[in-house]
Amino acid sequence: MRSRKDPWPRSSNPLSWWRDHYRIGKEACHFVSARIGTSLLVWLLVGIALALPAGLFLLQFNLSGMTEGWDGRPGLSVYFKLQADGVDALAAQLRARDEIQLVKVTTQAEALAEFQANTHLADALAGLETNPLPASLRATLVLGTTTAELDLVADFARGAPGVDEVVVEKTWLERVADISRVVNRLGVVLGVLFGIGAVLVTTTSVRLAIEARLDELRVLKLVGASDSQIRRPFLYFGALYGLGGGLVAAMLISLGLVVIETPLTNLLGSFDQDLQLAGFDPRFLAVLLGFGGILGVSGAILAARQRLRSLEI
Repeated sequence: MRSRKDPWPRSSNPLSWWRDHYRIGKEACHFVSARIGTSLLVWLLVGIALALPAGLFLLQFNLSGMTEGWDGRPGLSVYFKLQADGVDALAAQLRARDEIQLVKVTTQAEALAEFQANTHLADALAGLETNPLPASLRATLVLGTTTAELDLVADFARGAPGVDEVVVEKTWLERVADISRVVNRLGVVLGVLFGIGAVLVTTTSVRLAIEARLDELRVLKLVGASDSQIRRPFLYFGALYGLGGGLVAAMLISLGLVVIETPLTNLLGSFDQDLQLAGFDPRFLAVLLGFGGILGVSGAILAARQRLRSLEI
């Protein structure tokens, strides 16, 4: 007894395989472009879902680079009691420590002159019999000094005679590092949530495409097409939706960078930093498009499995 001929023979010719994928890809592009309104809405939704976590990643990347590249130094300020002795002695002791790079002493007279120059209370201070401002010194630590070493120097300064208060000036980079860690974790959480949202959006869109071609799919199923052959065009739909969403996300991130450029430049300028945004490069764009394509294909697979499983002939 002769076996029934397979209506969908599998060709071992690579050229035929590429030709078939080219045909399906062309049909998918035509289907998406013919419904440009729906496609734009899907691209916008997927783009928004990708833009926020990707933007947070860029922010975290630049914050990390800022903390690594800045050559600032942590330090401490020591304020003495009025008419206290021992300012020069403590300054000499601090200069002898390996952790200290620079010590600057401000006498009571210098503190008063600086205060009068920067305020409008010069006449009021001139009427006072004694100088109400204390002497102080500012110690700058060497590069690479840890927080523990900074605390040790601060404890040493507090034990010196005549010291009224020691202010440990934690560098603003420590706060930037804390913000960077928060942004990193927030980006991971939002990336997962918005990634699921992008998959669901693509699933719904591909599901609508499947419903629009049910009669054609029933015919293909009837003549013996496999599930993978029936599912293949919708995977292209998902890929196109995902890639388009990734492109929209890149445009939204670029627009966001343009909007925040001026205030960010002013903010960094207050810390003597120049704006040098990094990370928004071709590799980032390729990864963004890749993630969009993966999410789109994942949504298409989910939609195709759910609908084709219950396809009735």
